Formats: sequence, C-alpha cells, structure tokens
Amino acid sequence: MKLFYTPGACSLAPHIVLYEACLEFDSVKVSLKDHTTEDGINFYQINPLGYVPLLVLDDGGQLTEGPAIVQYLADQAPEKNLAPSNGTIARYRLQSLLNFISSELHKGYSPLFNPATPKEYKSIAIEKLKNRYNWIEEKLDTSPWLTGGNFTVADVYLFVVTNFAKVVKVDLTSFVNLSSFMQRVNARSAVQAALKAESLF
Repeated sequence: MKLFYTPGACSLAPHIVLYEACLEFDSVKVSLKDHTTEDGINFYQINPLGYVPLLVLDDGGQLTEGPAIVQYLADQAPEKNLAPSNGTIARYRLQSLLNFISSELHKGYSPLFNPATPKEYKSIAIEKLKNRYNWIEEKLDTSPWLTGGNFTVADVYLFVVTNFAKVVKVDLTSFVNLSSFMQRVNARSAVQAALKAESLF
C-alpha cells in the first residue's frame, strides 16, 4: 500500500492507523501549495481530486476520503480491534461517529483556514464548532474513547481534526474531557511514530 499525505493535514489519520494496525506501507508527501509529490509529479495526475489522503492499494486500486480509508485499514488487521466487525450495529455506530467528525467538525474548521472568510463569520463558525464539541465532551465523560472501551479509528480521526484548533487559534481548554482524551491519544506509540514520520514534533 502507498499513502499520499500532507504533513499535518487530515491524512495524518490514516497515517496513524497504518502504524496502529502494524501494516506495511510506503508514503509519499504531497505539497498542496503546488499540488506536486515529493518526487515532482503533478498530484492531479494521480488523484484528479487533488487532495489527500489517497491510499493506493497493492492491486493498484485507489481509495479516497479519510473515513473510508481508515475503515479499510482497520479491516486489514481485525485483531487490533480498531473497528467493530462489518454488519454489526457497533460498526454502524462507528460510521455514525466518523460521519459526525467529518461533517460537523472537520468541515467546520474549513472557513477558519480561509483568509477570505469574514471575521464575523469566523466567530459564528467557532461557536458552532464548540457546540458540536459539547456533545463530544459528554461522550468522553463516561468513557476514555468515543465508542466505549476500545480505541478505534474514530478516536484517531477526532484527534487529528481537533489538532486543527491550535492552528486556527480556537480555544478548547474548557473541554476538560476532550483535553484528557487528546493527551491519551498523543501518548500512543503509533501516534508518535506518525507524527515523527511527518516531522510534526
């Protein structure tokens, strides 16, 4: 397998999962400023969407979209329990969490990265994000992980997206359970390995 990633972007999630699952893979860094890979190839020639993550499978097939990629990777190493079995209600709940993180948190940060976004709208976007984090905070009040006792790909995705807050100066310090969660995830060896691979620490 080959992961195309940009340091610090949402592609960090599958990067972490690859380490968590102990899967063999190659990685290729992509610059989203000029859309070229580290070896000078126009990324649009590889992925017409032009963004990361992109996972190229051993048979040459491709997967895009982080929530789909992390589930695929989890299914390659079922013994790691990074996702419940397909067809179970637990798996559908995991997919619900991944969709929530994608649509309500990940996309919620998008206007904050855009310098053209009016200041007034940024305030509205931050308030909406914090309202969504209230629900996450409640979930983490009764369990160390989003789905209960097991660390899953949803926790990885939440960790990666929540790290965006530091970049765009969103203060989440009032979310005590979330802060503890971030420390727990950050301490995992697979997370540290991915951060090191992306030169993020």
